[in-house]
Amino acid sequence: MKHASLASDHVKTAELAGTWYPGDAGKLGDMLDGCLRRATLPEFGGEIGVIISPHAGYVYSAATASFGFKAASSRKVSTVVILAPSHQYSFKGASVWKDGSFETPLGPLEVDVELAARIMAFDRRFIFRRDVFEGSAERPENSVETQLPLIKKVFPQARIVPVIVGYPPDVNMVKTIASALDAALADRTDVLVDISVDQSHFHPLKEAREIDARGLKAIEAMDIDGFWNGHASHRMEVDGFHVVTAGMLYALARGFNRVKVLHYTTSAETTGDNTSVVGYASVAFYRDAPAATKDGGAADRLSPKQKERLLTIARETLDTFVRTGKAPAYGDEEARLSVEEGAFVTLTKHGGLRGCIGNIEGSGPLYQTVRRMAIAAASEDPRFEPVRADELKDIDIEISVLSRPRVVKSADEIELGKHGVIVSKGFLNRGVFLPQVAIETGWSKDRFLAELCSQKAGLPPDSWKDPAVQLQVFTADVFGEKRHGSSKTY
Repeated sequence: MKHASLASDHVKTAELAGTWYPGDAGKLGDMLDGCLRRATLPEFGGEIGVIISPHAGYVYSAATASFGFKAASSRKVSTVVILAPSHQYSFKGASVWKDGSFETPLGPLEVDVELAARIMAFDRRFIFRRDVFEGSAERPENSVETQLPLIKKVFPQARIVPVIVGYPPDVNMVKTIASALDAALADRTDVLVDISVDQSHFHPLKEAREIDARGLKAIEAMDIDGFWNGHASHRMEVDGFHVVTAGMLYALARGFNRVKVLHYTTSAETTGDNTSVVGYASVAFYRDAPAATKDGGAADRLSPKQKERLLTIARETLDTFVRTGKAPAYGDEEARLSVEEGAFVTLTKHGGLRGCIGNIEGSGPLYQTVRRMAIAAASEDPRFEPVRADELKDIDIEISVLSRPRVVKSADEIELGKHGVIVSKGFLNRGVFLPQVAIETGWSKDRFLAELCSQKAGLPPDSWKDPAVQLQVFTADVFGEKRHGSSKTY
């Protein structure tokens, strides 16, 4: 291994070239071209933000890995963050390669120095350990290097940020890594996260497929708790499951909450040995293409008729659920009402707040989100008792349809009355105010943000000034029944 070169100029040599994958640029390029050409993708739309790729020798896994990279190739990618497990070193935190470049037979990949620094600044346990990336002379670390030729082939101008996550698994560190990525990326939309993991190891073929199917099913369902607990109980066996968990939490935070398993195979297809196999999968995390402008305005505003229809759905749902405990079913709504968008439903009684629950990112068609939030506002707001049937005649409904949130660099970008604001620090402290809160309270921006931190996020009032706290803004298309006036605070 060429450690002297590493120490002097921060260039990571290609230790696996010629063994794990072809060392000749022509042969490697031809191999990857063939894999990408043969990768037939299932039909699904949306913007891919995260992929899972295997990291075995290319004769075993390159064909499978090509599916995720090919699916992501339709978007602009300027940087690829590689999240990978350490195979040989136990340590807390993560090792981030902070500058320089990585060699591949297809040419070097430069490190995105600014993004690496932002990630490392998030937590003191994010450090640079060269030995974690090198491995040993007997077994060079493969979790990052196997991704590099594919990145260079598919995104030839992209930079990289290699991150190797420590072992043993720690749930708090997993959450911290996801938060760090979310905060460091801020409003960048040109970053792909590549999770480098294999599936189960060294089981008979039938058993391996069953184990892998359980893990992939939990990933595809975005069942993060089930995925973590499935490994604690040894029912699942992803090699680097803690890294996948971090990636899933990051994907959820960024709205990439739809998942598709693109391809699965095992080493048996290459070796013909069914007695002891390794599983490989390619998975894509994606979201619907943003339906908002940079400033949060809806690209396709709701018409008065569409607003009336959503109010009807909310009113019928509220009345039926409160009286019977059941809710009417809706389907086959027009295309505009079937777009996946976030929404809040607010209930007022004689002008005062009676319940307000929402889904910021949206999950499923807008009309279904409105239906679910109407039920939640009537029965799940912890500040109030559930709505009673004798109150229905006195309750008004207001709906807020939200644009997709975007990160702002400072509070200076927030426009009171126009922007709703989300404040978050990690995954445990998060709060949101709708745009109309500022109008109805008359608060200054400082007071608005202080109340948001203390009331909604469980943070000290001045936390919004903390660089580790993320601020996001969105706009809302607000409409509703106005029979009794309002003095509500959301």
